Formats: sequence, structure tokens, C-alpha cells
Amino acid sequence: MRVEIWSDIACPWCYVGKARFEKALDAFPHRDEVEVVHRSFELDPGRAKSDIQPVLTTLTKKYGMSEAQAQAAQDNLGTQAAAEGLKIRTRDRDQGSTFDMHRLLHFAKEQGRQGELIGLLYKANFAEERTVFGDDERLVELAVTAGLDADAARKVLADPKAYADDVRADEREAAELGANGVPFFVLDRKYGVSGAQPAEVFAQALTQAWGERPPLKLIQDASADGANAEVCGPDGCAVPQQ
Repeated sequence: MRVEIWSDIACPWCYVGKARFEKALDAFPHRDEVEVVHRSFELDPGRAKSDIQPVLTTLTKKYGMSEAQAQAAQDNLGTQAAAEGLKIRTRDRDQGSTFDMHRLLHFAKEQGRQGELIGLLYKANFAEERTVFGDDERLVELAVTAGLDADAARKVLADPKAYADDVRADEREAAELGANGVPFFVLDRKYGVSGAQPAEVFAQALTQAWGERPPLKLIQDASADGANAEVCGPDGCAVPQQ
């Protein structure tokens, strides 16, 4: 079964939702048969790389909050994150364009290290003091920690066209699926779960999606008169008889 997760590194509920989903997935009996793919979704597409502002400034401008309201929202977020075992800085965080991070995540996906990198990006953005915005070398360091080659990651970041089409394709697909916010989880292209739902909701969704998977239909060779071809199994391999 495949689970696709549309999210953004700047999205705090994506950070929390990922933890809740993984809690449900860890307890799922078929955990090893579930493929998780992370998809791109920018909360602020088109934002200039140089446009880096404090989170409180972004919230007051975008949502018309007072600074006190914005800080109260951050404190509430910190409480909910802590309940999931996550560290989060509720003060003095900044926010900027995540486009380069999404491009790097597509590169990491090709290398089989996407899951490792997205976890590091979330932690760096929400829990650590050093910014991840506007600092390519910071992103390279995180890529290396995730198991990627430093020069290859640096090359991706230096070319604004590298994996840009992949990011945009993910975002178009999100719109086609009806996702106008993140996190957004899609299970086997059959079920969608919107938002940072409790782990119990994700557990129910995984169970339902797994239970409704269509049974496998075997195709026989019509010329073989219904006979089964040779196979190997726990008792050994079939030996053709002369």
C-alpha cells in the first residue's frame, strides 16, 4: 500500500501530523508493506529566497493577528507538539521560501533518502536555532546527514531549474485532488485524510484502506491447459520431469 503525504517544511501542523501518522504506522500490523512518499506543497509559492521574516511577523501580516495573538498560537502549537514528543521553538523562529528544500527532497527521493531528509529539515526548522532559510550550506549539511553526497546536493541547490518541474507537478496534483491545505494524506489513491489528525484516525484509515485492497488476480497461460508453471517455495524448487 502506498501513502502519499503532501506537506511543507514551514507548516507546523505538517510537523505534528507527521509524528501522529508515524505513531499509527508504527503500530500497524502491515507496516513493512506500506510505502510512504512525501509530496511537495508550498504554503507561500513564489516567495523570494531573500524574503525571510520572523514567524510572528508573517502571522500578523497574513492573518491580521495581533502580535499577542500570534504568540499565543505559537505557544499552543508548542504544547501540542510536546504531546507528540516533538521539540519546537515557539519564539524567535523565522520563515521563508521552502522551494529549494522541496527540490532537494525530490533529489533525495531518487537516492532513497527522502524520509531521512524531511525529518531532518523539520527538526532543523522547528527545533534548532540556526535558520534553514536562505542558507544553502545549511541545507547541504542536512543533506549529508541524511546520507546524500555534499557536492551533488550543492549542485542541485545551485541550479534553480533542478527538480523544479517535479515540485510544480506535485502542487498541481494536490490541487487536482482537492487539497487546499496541508498536511494532506492520500492512501492508495482511494482515501484522503486532511490535517494533523489524531493517531487513532490515521490508524483507522490505514486499516480501512488495507482491508479494501482488491484481491490479486492470477493470470494463467492459456496454452498451458491450466497447468501451473514451475516455482520455488519453502519446500524447495519444482524439478521438471522428463
